Amino acid sequence: MYFLSGWPKRLLCPPGSPAEAPFHIQSDPQRAFFAVLAPARLSIWYSRPSVLIVTYKEPAKSSTQFGSYQQTEWRPDSTMIAVSTANGYILFFHISSSRGDKYLYEPVYPKGSPQMKGMPHFKEEQCAPALNLEMRKILDLQAPIMSLQSVLEDLLVATSDGFLHLIHWEGMTNGRKAINLCTVPFSVDLQSSRVGSFLGFTDVHIRDMEYCATLDGFAVVFNDGKVGFITPVSSRFTAEQLHGVWPQDVVDGTCVAVNNKYRLMAFGCASGSVQVYTIDNTSGAMLLSHKLELTAKQYPDIWNKTGAVKLIRWSPDNSVVIVTWEYGGLSLWSVFGAQLICTLGGDFAYRSDGTKKDPLKINSMSWGAEGYHLWVISGFTSQPTDIEADIRSIGKQPSILLFQFIKSVLTVNPCMISSTYLESNWPIRFSAIDKLGQNIAVVGKFGFAHYSLLTKKWKLFGNITQEQNMIVTGGLAWWNDFMVLACYNINDHQEELRVYLRTSNLDNAFAHVTKTQAETLLLSVFRDMVIVFRADCSICLYSIERKSDGSHTTAGIQVLQEVSMSRYIPHPFLVVSVTLTSVSTENGITLKMPQQARDAESIMLNLAGQLIMMQRDRSGPQIREKDNNPTQRKLLPFCPPVVLAQSVENVWTTCRANKQKRHLLEALWLSCGGAGMKVWLPLFPRDHRKPHSFLSQRIMLPFHINIYPLAVLFEDALVLGAVNDTLLYDSLYTRNSAREHLEVLFPFCVVERTSQIYLHHILRQLLVRNLGEQALLLAQSCAALPYFPHVLELMLHEVLEEEATSREPIPDPLLPTVAKFITEFPLFLQTVVHCARKTEYALWNYLFAAVGNPKDLFEECLMAQDLDTAASYLIILQNMEVPAVSRQHATLLFNTALEQGKWDLCRHMIRFLKAIGSGDSETPPSTPTAQEPSSSGGFEFFRNRSISLSQSAENVPPSKFSLQKTLSMPSGPSGKRWSKDSDCAENMYIDMMLWRHARRLLEDVRLKDLGCFAAQLGFELISWLCKERTRAARVDNFVIALKRLHKDFLWPLPIIPASSINSPFKNGKYRTVGEQLLKSPAANAFLSLEIDTRISNIQRSQSWFSNIGPTHHEVDTASSHEPQMQDAFLSPLSHKGDECSIGSATDLTESSSMVDGDWTMVDENFSTLSLTQSELEHISMELASKGPHKSQVQLRYLLHIFMEAGCLDWCVVIGLILRESSIISQVLTISQSSEVDGEMLQNIKTGLHAVDRWASTDCPGYKPFLNIIKPQLQKLSEITEEQVQPDAFQPVAMGKTIEQTSPRAEESRGSSSHGSIPQIEVGGSSVVSRKEEDTTSGDEEEHFQDGTYDCSVS
Repeated sequence: MYFLSGWPKRLLCPPGSPAEAPFHIQSDPQRAFFAVLAPARLSIWYSRPSVLIVTYKEPAKSSTQFGSYQQTEWRPDSTMIAVSTANGYILFFHISSSRGDKYLYEPVYPKGSPQMKGMPHFKEEQCAPALNLEMRKILDLQAPIMSLQSVLEDLLVATSDGFLHLIHWEGMTNGRKAINLCTVPFSVDLQSSRVGSFLGFTDVHIRDMEYCATLDGFAVVFNDGKVGFITPVSSRFTAEQLHGVWPQDVVDGTCVAVNNKYRLMAFGCASGSVQVYTIDNTSGAMLLSHKLELTAKQYPDIWNKTGAVKLIRWSPDNSVVIVTWEYGGLSLWSVFGAQLICTLGGDFAYRSDGTKKDPLKINSMSWGAEGYHLWVISGFTSQPTDIEADIRSIGKQPSILLFQFIKSVLTVNPCMISSTYLESNWPIRFSAIDKLGQNIAVVGKFGFAHYSLLTKKWKLFGNITQEQNMIVTGGLAWWNDFMVLACYNINDHQEELRVYLRTSNLDNAFAHVTKTQAETLLLSVFRDMVIVFRADCSICLYSIERKSDGSHTTAGIQVLQEVSMSRYIPHPFLVVSVTLTSVSTENGITLKMPQQARDAESIMLNLAGQLIMMQRDRSGPQIREKDNNPTQRKLLPFCPPVVLAQSVENVWTTCRANKQKRHLLEALWLSCGGAGMKVWLPLFPRDHRKPHSFLSQRIMLPFHINIYPLAVLFEDALVLGAVNDTLLYDSLYTRNSAREHLEVLFPFCVVERTSQIYLHHILRQLLVRNLGEQALLLAQSCAALPYFPHVLELMLHEVLEEEATSREPIPDPLLPTVAKFITEFPLFLQTVVHCARKTEYALWNYLFAAVGNPKDLFEECLMAQDLDTAASYLIILQNMEVPAVSRQHATLLFNTALEQGKWDLCRHMIRFLKAIGSGDSETPPSTPTAQEPSSSGGFEFFRNRSISLSQSAENVPPSKFSLQKTLSMPSGPSGKRWSKDSDCAENMYIDMMLWRHARRLLEDVRLKDLGCFAAQLGFELISWLCKERTRAARVDNFVIALKRLHKDFLWPLPIIPASSINSPFKNGKYRTVGEQLLKSPAANAFLSLEIDTRISNIQRSQSWFSNIGPTHHEVDTASSHEPQMQDAFLSPLSHKGDECSIGSATDLTESSSMVDGDWTMVDENFSTLSLTQSELEHISMELASKGPHKSQVQLRYLLHIFMEAGCLDWCVVIGLILRESSIISQVLTISQSSEVDGEMLQNIKTGLHAVDRWASTDCPGYKPFLNIIKPQLQKLSEITEEQVQPDAFQPVAMGKTIEQTSPRAEESRGSSSHGSIPQIEVGGSSVVSRKEEDTTSGDEEEHFQDGTYDCSVS
């Protein structure tokens, strides 16, 4: 189709007075020359290059006699021009070459240029000819001339006295007398020919007319606004032999243009619309085909203010029509009424600052060659106020505008052409692209060329004579790697069918040539067959096959079948397209042989917009083919033609097969202009049952789309198209100079590709026709498409809008059917709520009356665990139900969201519940469209609580640690909950739900979820734990709690290695590795620890030493903001015996982020170290015994929380999983120095005994650590025996000590001293198998792969 490109160009006319400004333009039949009229001037312009060749200026004396020039008409051979004047004269001008072989303009090429001046036709193609204009004859018709029309070798002239004159081109009247219109009978159709009434008034005359060759008659507009069609009933052109038909309802006609290919007459009306008529074949009456009119919906400001239609012009290929109005503006429409461009809206009509432009007024226009340009004489040159300024102003000089068009492949226009080929073969007439979209072939005036999109290279004829000797007549098509084309051989005067191989040189020596009987007009390829339509109205089928003889590859063509169509086609020019398809009225189920469905070739022929199908006649006996050679088989004859559809512009079908999408691939797709699209859809019985005899096997379904279709993607259920986009550049110019620039008057036009889904239209049409089963089959075949949910939503929305806003009652509403249809798909709940939220509130009752109660749908969402959709239904309920119902459902959703850890949704629900409580129901909260990822896997849950590491004064006693808590409230509504209206009942209601959820998490031993919950929702965990210390925050079963923490935090259960007996760690020769981890600056957002301790600077390459007892601590004072590299190494143990242990540095780097980068710990001396196998094994064993770094940070964070809240039993559990005796010691210290609840201490004692029994039976890896803490356990027993009963408990802000007992050192110590704790078999305790331990270790190892973890040992 046609699209505007760039800005229009301006061609400058010679400067002159306003009286000499051009006002009329008319191209010659070949569109190489343009005649431009001024009141007393006739100029001839050349089209390419666009230059003025010659001008004839009428002398003043004769100009007074003749009057000003008015209209012009070319002789068919372009040798003469007839010009009508105001005083009733016709002036005949003869055009001749003035300089023989010399040219007016010749191209000049630089030296060494590849252009060859010696090639054939060079002069004609590259140069502008020099012409002479000479007035040969003057004819006086003695009445003002209204219209001139060239008819074959005659000129038909209509005058204002009501006469039609037939004049010979040499200026004589042929001896025939003029025809008086009053004597021509007019009727509604030709069947009542002699009963026709005459034009009953004397002053009737023709205002405008145009000859239609394919209808053999004239479309006319009379001066009173009536329109008609005059045709000779015999070959003689006399009043007695003429007869007219007219439509009764047109009384305001202004102008007319005819389309010869589609046999259409477009009449412009004073109302601003264009009425397009055709002639009925049987009765001869004028039938209204369609209207071209602006709608109030698209152009609300101007649709009825355009004025009368001024000009109508069909494009040279008859595929589009351009219309302009009295008050300005330009619009482009497809042949059957699809609007493509209109300059009365958008950037054409408004400046960038929003002010309105005056529309472009057009005095005259004419299409250039092949429709690539539109020549326009504009009417915006107004009378100037300052004469001198006007002469200087380029914008106000008389000028011709050239609008440039891009044409789609449907009008055989390529996107880019080799300049070498184009210079001598412009304009491009045909183009084709191969199946893979990698090669393009184009045809110009002579020969052809092809281009590879992969290599970006053109291939042209090596021999220019061969190129100039062939004219492609019927187009070209790709077949695999071959180009098939129909051409005329100029030298041999022979019509031929040629096949060229793409990979060979472009030369006739490599072509396969087949001679044909008549000129080929159309050509297409289907599978391995070529179908051609010829000028004698016959169709010929050829088989094509690849042939190889050695290195030479070619294709062979053989005639298969010929079909004469002369009985059905009145004129060969009327055939728009001819294709061979596998589409037939039978869809393969009822055929006698299954493979016939795919081979059922039918001929589809577009005859002037009428789609005709001829199928194979299978009524006779079917012979099973033994020979598979297609050239040998006898082809079946064709049935008589059947008309499938009217007003067809384009047809799409495919020969591919797909069992899953048979509906879409076996359908026939039609583009019908303003009527939208149609699909001829096959209907299949379900589950291969026998079809009903009364059911049709195909159905034609119409539907509208918003773009002009250029291609159909069958499997993807998409239509591809292109649209004109506009860009404004008027802000680059000042207001004073704005009138001079076309860049200001017009936006810059570009073409953009677009697409549209159509499936919802087809499903709806099937449901309307009670074909729900077919709709379901079709929808299920497309359910995997990514935009299928959108298809269902669109269908529901469109039906709802139409029915709910209808003013008339709907007898058989479709909405219940659509609702029932959508319930067949799992996306039903989302589809309904998305549709509702995009629809006005007033339509909701109508919608939910059909789809169901929103309360029920909400509950279905909860049952299906689709919380986001349930949240959307909550908005619906808030508007449709009382607040109590909204609160009830919101509470349900809030609790479910808490349980599932959908924190983003939880925050929205808190805001929503507060809005209901405060009565703020007018502005419902927005629900999240996409759920943010769950935070339970990593650091994210620290975002709202920060603990910062800071260096404090050195005079603090080394044994005392103060962990200072810094709470940062979350931003947004959830953070304001506790800062405002804390005594509000609504806040209390929300708090109750939060407390209940926290209690449930603790009871289920879900510490990780509890941490995420508190951090994400700003829940005050410490104050709540203080209240729940003896209730929900009490550990009931230490063993179950320990197992659950191992599982939730991916922490491996400890194991005793087989080689530990001979380990150097056993005898105290080496101390274990202390991990020093890289401090990440990005982690500060999640966690910053504040630890007050005495700090001393030590060397960077040293590790930290620590003891269990109160001793000094050596801490690296690296900046907490800049990443520092620390080294881990092994060094000899000091002689402190069993008291000494290795402290892990990880407690000082709790905010290190494994996410933010790799931790690298490399020692320069690593390569010089030599370690034994067992030593390396122990190092790796120690690393493997710890969980992921994230889990370690999270556990220490929770330890800090429980310490502050005084939940000592949970501190003991975390101390066990971390296997750090310092934590147990800390708990013991607190229990000694404070008045602690004796019941809690008794619970800790009992719990530790239970863990010891479990370790003895199921997890011996814990025994070494339990042996290490045996002294603390004995002390605890002593404290509990004293039964200290405290009056009140004040939580002590105790931090964790930096001393940690290395598991391996503890293990070696524990194995040498046997504990005195009684080891009792615990019945029913779960035994962790070796396999489960391996799995846990594997999980933990995977987490370690997130960053590199290099250890260097010295």
